[in-house]
Amino acid sequence: MDNPQIQLVLQLLIAVVLGGVIGLEREYKKKEAGLQTYALVTLGACLFTIISFEVFNFFASKSGISFDPSRIILAVATGIGFIGGGVIVHREFRTEGLTTAAGLWTAAAIGVTVGLKLYFLAFLAALFTIFILIVFGELEKRNFLKK
Repeated sequence: MDNPQIQLVLQLLIAVVLGGVIGLEREYKKKEAGLQTYALVTLGACLFTIISFEVFNFFASKSGISFDPSRIILAVATGIGFIGGGVIVHREFRTEGLTTAAGLWTAAAIGVTVGLKLYFLAFLAALFTIFILIVFGELEKRNFLKK
């Protein structure tokens, strides 16, 4: 990994794969936000994180310039919160889209984690996300949605 360009490509690829795997589960359940949406969210969050730290590294040697790359995490969380808010719908006595919004929020966090090169944490979070969506989803369906 001596070539920084290859490192960046691999980071973006890992983000796309992790988001895509989560999105596949959503596709399987025939949800509106699926493979493309989740892959794009993780890719975008990873890319914003990489850009932020690259800009920080560029300005780190310049005197008189203050730059906090961690602010990008707040910006990603706020932006994805806005998108998540758009997928939540209230119909009659039900609310739909909460799991999708939470999944997109988590996917963005996974993308940021990959952008920070915390690969083990990103893989673990993706694994937990898939576990929650599959296992907890099945538990809810079997135990709480009986009529």
